[in-house]
Amino acid sequence: MNADDTGAARGLWGPHSILMVDDEPQACKWFARLYGNEFTVLTAASVDEALALLGERGHEVAVLLTDFAMPGRDGVALLGEVRRLYPHVARLLVSAYADKDVAMSAVNQGQVEKILEKPLDDALTRQALREALTTSVRRTRDQSLIARRESALRETLGFLAHEVTSPLATVRGYLSAMRENHRDQPEANGGMAYIAQQKPGDVLFMIEAAQRRAEYAQSLVSTFVQTARDASLGDTSASLRASELVRAVQSEYPFDAGESGWLSVELEPDFTLPGRRDLLYLVLCTLVKNALMALRAERPSQPRVHVGLQRVTMVPGLSPQPAVRVIDNGPGIAPEVLQRLTREPVTTRAESGGSGMGLLFCQRVMTTLGGEIAVHSIQGQGTTVTLYFPPSPDDTPVEETR
Repeated sequence: MNADDTGAARGLWGPHSILMVDDEPQACKWFARLYGNEFTVLTAASVDEALALLGERGHEVAVLLTDFAMPGRDGVALLGEVRRLYPHVARLLVSAYADKDVAMSAVNQGQVEKILEKPLDDALTRQALREALTTSVRRTRDQSLIARRESALRETLGFLAHEVTSPLATVRGYLSAMRENHRDQPEANGGMAYIAQQKPGDVLFMIEAAQRRAEYAQSLVSTFVQTARDASLGDTSASLRASELVRAVQSEYPFDAGESGWLSVELEPDFTLPGRRDLLYLVLCTLVKNALMALRAERPSQPRVHVGLQRVTMVPGLSPQPAVRVIDNGPGIAPEVLQRLTREPVTTRAESGGSGMGLLFCQRVMTTLGGEIAVHSIQGQGTTVTLYFPPSPDDTPVEETR
């Protein structure tokens, strides 16, 4: 790898460089020569030059080490700007004894995290740079994690709103139908309500279907509320077994009349799932819903949806991974649609309210948990969706499936 390749590769590592700012050229050269064997060192001769360099390569800089006394704006002014514009950068100030009061003021204002006195002691300086670099990398990772979590939360809430809206819209439709078919009661039968129906059982069917969907919407909201409550209390100890998740979907999903009989489950070999219940519950409900909608569209003589727990050896020689598979015997998915499903919003049911976001959402959830999702389908023979989870140290593999 040549020097240019090395530089490009380092740029992919995130913040890793030390920026030394001093108006004395010899001081910069000395610093780069002395510490360049351990750190990636960048130098600048003024506040303006340092800010210009940060504007171009701020994503590479992890630590700022600046002299205090410089023409024009001083080092404290630079520290304040860097604190505001580049919060991931660890800030160190080099000062002479005469500048001690100014340096302490900078510390008290939170503009600098450590002070190194001139002349620089090699051992102390190296240790300070190592600690500052570690702090910056950790700070960057924490900020990135927070940003990812915020993004995932926004996406999850948006998808949750869509999932809750669908059953509530059905409830509203059934209630509107009953309201339109309501008839004034005969005077002789006070206390009784009358709703006209096209055939016997229509009203009871609408009431039961509306109840199932309302309970499903409530279960989605309740599990997210519980997770938010646990998070506010700092409870991160909760764990979920895969069998518990499957049973929850089996008992809480709002199947239409007779459709619950299409579902079969296999609850062994069981394993511990990463993450909390809310996202995984929504993922598995989404996969079951997709399977049911496919079967409704082109119903076979014996519709089947199977949810099973497995341990799958992805590559010979590796330990088996725990997995959840959802298998249906519906019409399958066209190859040109299949290859795009987990990369972009694609739907074949736009006319019935499909958004194409379901599998994409599932993919993002699994990636966040360190897992994967795979979709296998043959037209006319059905579809298999597999959720691969990272192995849990609490689980002991009991069987393998290739």
